[in-house]
Amino acid sequence: MSHNSFGHLFRVTTWGESHGPAIGCVVDGCPPRLPLSEADIQPWLDRRRPGQSRFTTQRQEPDQVRILSGVFEGRTTGTPIALQIENVDQRSKDYGDIADRFRPGHADLAYEIKYGIRDYRGGGRSSARETAMRVAAGAVARRVLGEGVRIRGALVQMGPHGIDRGRWDWNAVEGNPFFCPDPVAAAQWEEYLSDIRKAGSSCGAVIEVVADGVPPGLGAPIYGKLDADLAAALMGINAVKGVEIGDGFAAAALTGEANADEMDIADGLVSFRANHAGGILGGISTGQPVVARFAVKPTSSILTPRASVDRHGKAVEVATRGRHDPCVGIRAVPVGEAMIACVLADHLLRHRAQNPDAPDTLRLPRN
Repeated sequence: MSHNSFGHLFRVTTWGESHGPAIGCVVDGCPPRLPLSEADIQPWLDRRRPGQSRFTTQRQEPDQVRILSGVFEGRTTGTPIALQIENVDQRSKDYGDIADRFRPGHADLAYEIKYGIRDYRGGGRSSARETAMRVAAGAVARRVLGEGVRIRGALVQMGPHGIDRGRWDWNAVEGNPFFCPDPVAAAQWEEYLSDIRKAGSSCGAVIEVVADGVPPGLGAPIYGKLDADLAAALMGINAVKGVEIGDGFAAAALTGEANADEMDIADGLVSFRANHAGGILGGISTGQPVVARFAVKPTSSILTPRASVDRHGKAVEVATRGRHDPCVGIRAVPVGEAMIACVLADHLLRHRAQNPDAPDTLRLPRN
C-alpha cells in the first residue's frame, strides 16, 4: 500500500493497523535544536484518547507515546523522529461476523476491490485509530511553528444541531465532552447523542479549526496553494466528506461587495475589516486567522441491520458489534488541529527556504 506520507519539507509517514501490536509515525524534516520530549506530545494525544466519556468508543487505550529516534538530550537532532504507540485493548473477535461482509458506508468494499485482501479487525488501516499518530506528529509541528501560532478546534455542529455563534466561548471548549464552544448547545447535544447511542446508531458533525498568528506569505500560487494543501490534509482524515476555507460554500450567496475583505493601512501596516477569505488569498496566507471547517459523516459501524453483500456475491444484512464512536466527529477535533499544524509547519519551512528575508507582518515597503 502506497501513499502513507504527506508533506514536503515537513513530511509525515504513518504505519500500523487498528488491531496490530502498535501504530507509529516517522516525522522527517523537523529542524534541529527544538526542545521536544514525550511530555510535549502526550497532552495532545490525551485530548483525542478514546474512552474518556460515554459519548466515545469505550476502547481503553492509554495512547502512551514513545520517542524512538530524532531526539537527543531533550532536543531534536534534525534526523527522522520516530514515534510509537502500543495497542493494548484490541477485541478482534468482535469483528468475526464481518470478516466476509462489507459494511455499507465503510471502506470495506473499496479495500477488497483494490487489494483483494483487507484487515477487517476494526477496519485495519482505515480505522480512526491511525489518526492518533497524526496528532503525535501535530505536536512536533507545533514546535516548528512556535508559540506565536495558536491552533484551536471546536465542534460547531452535531447532526442537524448547530451552535449559536453569539455564544462562542473558547474557554468552554475543554469544559464539555464535545469540544463545543457554546455551553447551551453542548447541554442539548448531550441528550441528543445519548438517544443516538442508545439506539445503536451514529451521527455526523462539523468541526471548525482556527489558526491565529499565522505569518503572511505561506503558500504559493497555482499548485502550491496553502488552502489546497489544507483541504487535502483535512479530506485525508477518516470519514471527512467536505472542507471549507473561510466562508466556504456560504460565499456563493454573497455579492462581491459583501465578500470583499476591505483593508485599511496605518504606518505602512495593512489591516482587514473582515475575514471572509479565511486568512488565505490566492493560495497565500494574509496574516489573518486561518479558518477551516470540515464535515464528518456518521460512523458506518452501527447496530441497525443494513442491506449489503458478502465477498462470495450473496445478499446479506450487516449489523456491526464492537466499540464505536456514536459521533466520530468529537475525537476528530484534535485530529483536525494536528493536520493543520503539520501543513502550516511544512509551508513555513518552504517559505523560509525560498524567502528567508520575507517579513512576518503585512507591512508594506516604503518607497
